[in-house]
This record gives sequence, C-alpha cells and structure tokens, in this order.
Amino acid sequence: MELAPGGWQTGGMKAPRAIDSFTEIATARIELKDTDPPIWREVEVPTSITLKVLHDIVQATIGWMDYHLWQFVIDGRTYGLPHDEDWGTAPRKEAAKVRLRDVLKPGETVIVYTYDFGDDWVHEIRIRDIRQGEPGVGYPRYIAGERNGPPEDCGGVLGFYDVLEARADPERDEHETAITWLDDDPDTFDVLPIKYALGRIAARRNTARARIAKSKT
Repeated sequence: MELAPGGWQTGGMKAPRAIDSFTEIATARIELKDTDPPIWREVEVPTSITLKVLHDIVQATIGWMDYHLWQFVIDGRTYGLPHDEDWGTAPRKEAAKVRLRDVLKPGETVIVYTYDFGDDWVHEIRIRDIRQGEPGVGYPRYIAGERNGPPEDCGGVLGFYDVLEARADPERDEHETAITWLDDDPDTFDVLPIKYALGRIAARRNTARARIAKSKT
C-alpha cells in the first residue's frame, strides 16, 4: 500500500508501525545556489531524521566544517538552533525538535538551507520519491554529486570564483595564495569522507532501530 509523507496510508487514517516510519526514506538533491557549473550532491535520507541531522548531512556532503550559524526555511517558516544558541538572530523553530517527514509535501518539497550568514551560502534541497528503504541498507546513503565544495570563509560565491580565477592566472598577485587555499581540484572531490560521515549517522540510527525492534518483541 502506498504511504504518504509522514508514513500515513493514502487510503485511510491508520498510522504505520514505528519501525515502518523509521525505515521510510526519500531522495534529497542538494545544490549550492548560484554556482556554475553547479555544485550538487544526491543522497538518500530517512524521513524520520530531524532537521538538525539534515543540517549534518548537508555539512558532510558539501564539505563544510560547521563553523557558522545556519537555518532552514520551509514554506516561509524558519528552523535552526535553539534560542539560547542563536546569538540574537531572528526567532525560529528548533531544528532538533522537527522531523523531516513532518515538513514534507506529496510529490516534491523544496527546502532552502543557508549556512554562514556572512558568506551567505544558500542551498536548495529538493526532497522527492518517498518510499520504504531497502532492508539491510544503512541510511543516509550517498548517491551522486559533482564538483568540490568551496572553502570556508572565502567571501561567498563571488569570492569563491575570484579565488578560482586567481588560481588559474599566474599573473595575478593572489595566484600562489589561491593555489595554497584551493589545493584540491575544484572539479573533483573525494567521496570517501562523505561516505564515512554519513556512515556514522547511519550507525547511530541503526542503534535506535534496534531499540525500536526490541521494544516490539
């Protein structure tokens, strides 16, 4: 039977078992806005994760270091850090207390995630294809992506492309500095750190899944 977002049956009002809701997944495409060619990642994510864990997933897949403030905006509502950790920023719902499945719509859901309010890195996250995960597979799971993410504190998208231009131009005064800063090929990236970070998140979920299964025996 088809399940709607959040795990409810589309043809009735009966909620699924806890383990069914826990194992529901969706495909998330994460794209760093205004990059050309685009920097993007595709990940299969559990719909039962909190938005705080979704933040962790974005950080891991793009290559951020979680140095700065961040927020999600979904349907005009803002989600982020607890009020005692937001350093006086605008009011928001606590991301750690909201599950992804609770903000999903039928079909596709668009989430805007902003990291570092100085450099203002804006990501568009498109969530689609809600379904049950494969037995024995750990989620979140990396699927695909293209191009290396920018370094921290490089001045946003414009600053990033300025560094790339300096790296490619030996005549620029900043050429050597840019080479040192961008020591990796901007067109390629190592997927192993991404898979390792997502694997740690999946391992925590597997522990929780085992507790749920044990409680039902």
